[in-house]
Amino acid sequence: MTSNKKTSFFGDSDLLLRAIRDSFLKLDPRTQWKNPVMFMVYLGAILTTAELFSSSGHLAFTAQISLWLWATVLFANFAEALAEGRGKARAESLRKTRRETQARKLTGNSETKVPASQLRTGDKVICEAGDIIPGDGEVVDGIASVDESAITGESAPVIRESGGDRSAVTAGTKVLSDKVVIQITTDPGKTFIDKMIALVEGAARQKTPNEIALSILLSALSLVFLLAVATLVPAVHYSLKEGGGDLGLSGSLPALVGFLVCLIPTTIGGLLSAIGISGMDRLIRRNVIAKSGRAIEAAGDIDVLLLDKTGTITFGNRMATRFLPAPKVEEQRLANAAQLASLSDETPEGRSIVVLAKEKYGIRGRNLSELGGNFVPFTAKTKMSGVDFTSQADGKSRQNIRKGASDAIRNYVIGLGGEFPDEIVRIVEDIAKEGGTPLVVSEGREILGVVHLKDVVKGGIRERFARLRTMGIRTVMITGDNPLTAAAIAAEAGVDDFIAEATPESKLKRIREEQASGKLVAMIGDGTNDAPALAQADVGVAMNTGTQTAREAGNMIDLDSNPTKLIEIVEIGKQLLMTRGSLTTFSVANDVSKYFVILPAIFASLYPMFGKGSLGVLNFLGLGSPESAVLSAVIFNALILVFLVPLALKGVEYRPIGADSVLARNVFIYGFGGLLLPFFGIKIIDVLLNYVQGWFV
Repeated sequence: MTSNKKTSFFGDSDLLLRAIRDSFLKLDPRTQWKNPVMFMVYLGAILTTAELFSSSGHLAFTAQISLWLWATVLFANFAEALAEGRGKARAESLRKTRRETQARKLTGNSETKVPASQLRTGDKVICEAGDIIPGDGEVVDGIASVDESAITGESAPVIRESGGDRSAVTAGTKVLSDKVVIQITTDPGKTFIDKMIALVEGAARQKTPNEIALSILLSALSLVFLLAVATLVPAVHYSLKEGGGDLGLSGSLPALVGFLVCLIPTTIGGLLSAIGISGMDRLIRRNVIAKSGRAIEAAGDIDVLLLDKTGTITFGNRMATRFLPAPKVEEQRLANAAQLASLSDETPEGRSIVVLAKEKYGIRGRNLSELGGNFVPFTAKTKMSGVDFTSQADGKSRQNIRKGASDAIRNYVIGLGGEFPDEIVRIVEDIAKEGGTPLVVSEGREILGVVHLKDVVKGGIRERFARLRTMGIRTVMITGDNPLTAAAIAAEAGVDDFIAEATPESKLKRIREEQASGKLVAMIGDGTNDAPALAQADVGVAMNTGTQTAREAGNMIDLDSNPTKLIEIVEIGKQLLMTRGSLTTFSVANDVSKYFVILPAIFASLYPMFGKGSLGVLNFLGLGSPESAVLSAVIFNALILVFLVPLALKGVEYRPIGADSVLARNVFIYGFGGLLLPFFGIKIIDVLLNYVQGWFV
């Protein structure tokens, strides 16, 4: 879809205009007092404006100070409004996906049509191809293809089916094929879309503990500076009485207010809220919903990352890669038997055996019904499958071909009076050590050999884990495989540790052990059995395709259901913390520079320094006058907010390097840079102000 709207970093023109409008609406005192630092600037702007109407001296100077103080407040409001506007735009698009639909409600065996708004938790509805799913729920019967583009933005349909970890469906999505029965799990107004809307537009956003702590620190600093500036008044009058001279700006309320505003950390105070909101926005743009800012912060501080093997580290579908025959058995005979046992096996593993036999030996698939065979399906109890049919060679003898787990085939063959060769035991152990899955094939009482199935590790995953290790994060692979297989895959993928034969209890135990040692833990999951661990983890990322229980337990939801997204979440969390720390450093460093500019200017009349005087050496920038010095600093203090808005919204660039290197780099850039930049900026503004002499009294 194309658009004629002009766009920039700040967004389209509508978003920009809405942010400008909201900047003025946020001048409401009930909004301003929530940010103590900017509320102090707000009060200062009111005082200087009142001074403008009650004093006849320095009117031009007072008017300009007042104007730039109001601009400072508006620029801070603009940063917050722009960050909120992005979320509101996303929320508006989500609202459009909500529509009043008619639900086919099941009552016993009868079906009635009711408005979706009348559905309640526990109700069951039927959805067929073309139907809009009327409420959040879980598929309890059937399987269907579902279009979830309204939620995820991805056009590719997904499969939803009963009885597994991919049973959850979301209101507003569309059934594309087949028929399912859905049990509603949420009441109207509490659906996933409703929660998303509240989260992304900021209505449900609460300040995080770190944000609250920083706000308290900034407020305390501001209070200290307020007391310091207030004590200047008696000090000035004492100096005037004892040493004579002229009050000048030292007795000017606008100058003292300007001095205070330049001393308090207005830069970080004005951008703090925008930084937090934009962190959630960056996650949303990657189709991840964070239920709280605390979760994003925790993601930036995590020490241990727990990942499922299947689908995260590996592709998940084990593929046949080799036929390993038993002694005195030809490999082609093994391939032929394995293919016969897999002709009716629709699993990815079974299909891969058929394909491998065809590619390696040209053995074409046959129809079991033509061969007079009966397929024996796999069951959890037998742990094997196969085929039984009468031999075409003599028309009498029966051929019973089986493929399955080594222990199951061993028991089967021994039960028929056969033997399990030591060579097969060795092959099975070797495959397990390599991280593969051995399927033993037998015909009657004879062991023919082993099919090597391998769950392929995703390309580039080793490099991503190395990147996490550089960030100081230890990775732990969770798998239901036996320890030998788990160790082999862990070594190939490059993870730091693994949990083999994992159960919900073992996951929960490991998380608690890590947390007890002072570590922050993140994990992903999509099933009901993952819910306890997701709830216990500091960062629990639930897959959108998973069960409703898992989505409720996690504090983040990945709409794309991409397990590797957890690595990006960690990077966004670290970027949020870095941005907040960097801009705090920059803000404090700025205040130091502005102090050395404004304080000498305020005392210029008492202790001559502009021109010839005992303190003239302090005017090292060569500023034109006390008025221009103070005004230049106030203007710089306001304009720097505007220039830092893109950085607050985009975030400081994150690089996977050690914490010491990050600290040193940011102190140099935002510490020394923040200390030097005001001197250059204030000097340039002072030159421009003095060039237009008519601006001053």
